[in-house]
Amino acid sequence: MAQDLNNRSVVVTGGTGALGRAVVTRLLRDGSRPVVTWRNEKELRESPFSGDVRTQKLDLSDEAAVRQLYEGLGDLWGSIHLAGAFAMAPVVDTSAADFRRMFDVNAMTCFLCCREAVRAMRRSGGGRIVNVGARPAVVPTGGMIAYATSKAAVAAITQAIAEEVKADGILVNAVLPSTMDTPANRAAMPGADFAAWPKVEEVAEAICFLASPGNALTSGALVPVYGRA
Repeated sequence: MAQDLNNRSVVVTGGTGALGRAVVTRLLRDGSRPVVTWRNEKELRESPFSGDVRTQKLDLSDEAAVRQLYEGLGDLWGSIHLAGAFAMAPVVDTSAADFRRMFDVNAMTCFLCCREAVRAMRRSGGGRIVNVGARPAVVPTGGMIAYATSKAAVAAITQAIAEEVKADGILVNAVLPSTMDTPANRAAMPGADFAAWPKVEEVAEAICFLASPGNALTSGALVPVYGRA
């Protein structure tokens, strides 16, 4: 389904990863002007759209740098937050440093980008924010307490901000993927049923709808995108 994103500015954090490439490709097809943040130079070189979008190397945990990015955007319609990390370990093997790292990489970066997106969207008269949580944020899953907790924080951030900004014409939602069908996940779990995993293009479809003007009603939702996994 095509979305009316013609010439609208949309930030995509982590836009050079597997899901990020699918999201940015869809946004370009829908006519938007993506602004893609990145950290991995190899991923940037391999991205098929690098010459068609504005790219910005950015440490999303750097509060001042995130503020500077959003302040320099002018009119902002959408902000899609894909950047993050994954880790697994039993609770007894999870150090305080491990726990803080997951929280900083997943929850803190989401918070900073949401906060600055709200400021920018209030200046431009509204917009859409989409975060990426994970199924373990809402479905109890052993062996990944730091990751699950950090993604549960993303879910709480999403719903708290959605309630706070509903009078500003800003809709805030999150998608909650299960294990997605990516080359890295296939390599890590070669015996899995890949056909049951959601495809990144399918998850991108859900994200881009939530980020579009076509989404006129949904805010504060945690949308499961599990496939058959």
